[in-house]
Amino acid sequence: MANYDLIAATGCATGIAHTYMAEEALEQEAKRRGLTIKVETHGQTGVDDPLTQEEIDNARAVIIASDIDVDADRFAGMPLIMVPVAAGIRDPGKLFDEALAKDAPIYKANQSAKAAATGNTQGGGLGHLIYTSLMNGVSHMLPVVVAGGVLTAISFFWGIYSADPKSDQFNAFAAMLNSIGGTTMGLMVPVLCAYIGEAIAKRSGLIVGFAVGMIALNGGTGFLGGIVGGYIAGAVVILLQYLLKPLPDKEFRGLKAIFLYPVLGVFIAGVIMWVITKPMAGINTGMMSFLKGMQNSDPIILGLIVGIMCASDFGGPINKAAYLTGTALLAQGNTLFMAGVSAACIAPPIATGIAVLLNPKAYTKDDRSAGYVNFLLGSTHITEGAIPFAAKNPLLNIPSFMLGSAIASILTYMSRIKCRHLTGASSSCRWLTIPFYG
Repeated sequence: MANYDLIAATGCATGIAHTYMAEEALEQEAKRRGLTIKVETHGQTGVDDPLTQEEIDNARAVIIASDIDVDADRFAGMPLIMVPVAAGIRDPGKLFDEALAKDAPIYKANQSAKAAATGNTQGGGLGHLIYTSLMNGVSHMLPVVVAGGVLTAISFFWGIYSADPKSDQFNAFAAMLNSIGGTTMGLMVPVLCAYIGEAIAKRSGLIVGFAVGMIALNGGTGFLGGIVGGYIAGAVVILLQYLLKPLPDKEFRGLKAIFLYPVLGVFIAGVIMWVITKPMAGINTGMMSFLKGMQNSDPIILGLIVGIMCASDFGGPINKAAYLTGTALLAQGNTLFMAGVSAACIAPPIATGIAVLLNPKAYTKDDRSAGYVNFLLGSTHITEGAIPFAAKNPLLNIPSFMLGSAIASILTYMSRIKCRHLTGASSSCRWLTIPFYG
């Protein structure tokens, strides 16, 4: 078994390009310094070149350049530097200097979780935990969005009503694709929630996160509910671990893991999620009433409001409020309002596709792949395709998406484009729609 001067772990939200770019940068820096290093990569297909316990024990220091959870607790007691994956690509030399320094920080087990529980943010504990747990959720959610979205989109090739048995366009194969795609897309919120919880509290957080994610899904809280629920699940499990610490591990380890953490965790986190879905529903109702009153107002003001709402949370409660309002007004004969909603929902994914198509050198390989898929997702009203781009730099990208959606909605209202026909992809996934305009 070879001994290494340093060991490292890399990972990014999509697990395609940045993961391996960081690996290459660290290996090149080690070669330049005449040092040996082994890099464990956490890609979309799993963990490559996993570190053994013997390799961990014999290494001098650890570098983690990752935006997702890579199980840092196994490096407890070692000098460890933890940074985003971009830092591993941009400045590997600095990471080597810090990791090999005599005063390099020694990592302690559950350090990030303890920082979150105590409010101690030194060393980026809380901030890094929030960021990496979110990226861990997005990383696992992305294949679900792509798989479900693409299958649903393909089902529409047989016609907009091809999944409806009562329609002349009905096609059994298309209906099957639509059902599979819609069911897969329905996993988006639970998977996002579960893997945020898993990054915070490991396997117990994963189990509680799945349960809370289903409550968030059924409660109609959408993407934002999945994020909030994931953090609730992780925090509740961490709290339970702290409260049940007096119980000796030797006698109660199995009971804690199999019974106490799952049962108490699902109950406590589930009750919290159940309670907060009610205010979210009230907010949705209030926004719907507000939008109904705006339907005959100035097209610029109306388009601005609708565009911002549709691109603010990518299928979450704010987006859903605009969509449900459009559906209600459509049933009342107002075919104008829904056209603006549709244009606003389509704009973010289509914009990412156009951006990577016109300027591919500005994007990484995984960004380009996601952007090209968004042409298909956007054309079928799936706003969630823009989530990976929004998550990379939310303070810049989300306002940009809002602006683009607002412009699309304003132009639709000013042009008096109307939505002539509308159908939902499924009863549980009504936001998957393709409107026809005229």
